[in-house]
Amino acid sequence: MSSPHDFDFFHGDWQVLNRRRTDFLDPDSAWEEFWATSRCRPLFDGAANVDEIDMPHLAAKGATLRLFDRERGQWSLNWASSRSGTLFPPVFGRFDGDRGEFHGNDRHDDKDVRVRFVWSDVRDTGARWEQAFSLDGGDTWLTNWIMEFTRAS
Repeated sequence: MSSPHDFDFFHGDWQVLNRRRTDFLDPDSAWEEFWATSRCRPLFDGAANVDEIDMPHLAAKGATLRLFDRERGQWSLNWASSRSGTLFPPVFGRFDGDRGEFHGNDRHDDKDVRVRFVWSDVRDTGARWEQAFSLDGGDTWLTNWIMEFTRAS
């Protein structure tokens, strides 16, 4: 069962190895790899947090606000990009052990997409995040971005 402390592991500084498809909707597109840094800090005694990721390779930064809804027992993850200056639609979900799965709806390249974020291999020294899009309402998924987080020294 999810709790307000599911993301406590994420507080602090991280080195982030990014792998992402050059075209998020094309299963045959190439993958690019680059490094980033991230810093996360808790809010509301752990029931929320905010992080900023700096991706010099993309000349961009991003921020995520995570909020735990105690009544529903689930998280909302709200992403913003320095490139667009906009807040993307949230994804909602929860953790089961060290794996969290979050879903939402968005648009990409003028197409409606179902979005899935998966947090896995969660531990104090590292974690994995994956993003996948679905064009068929979640029947099939295309993973298009993977981040491997390692605790910064």
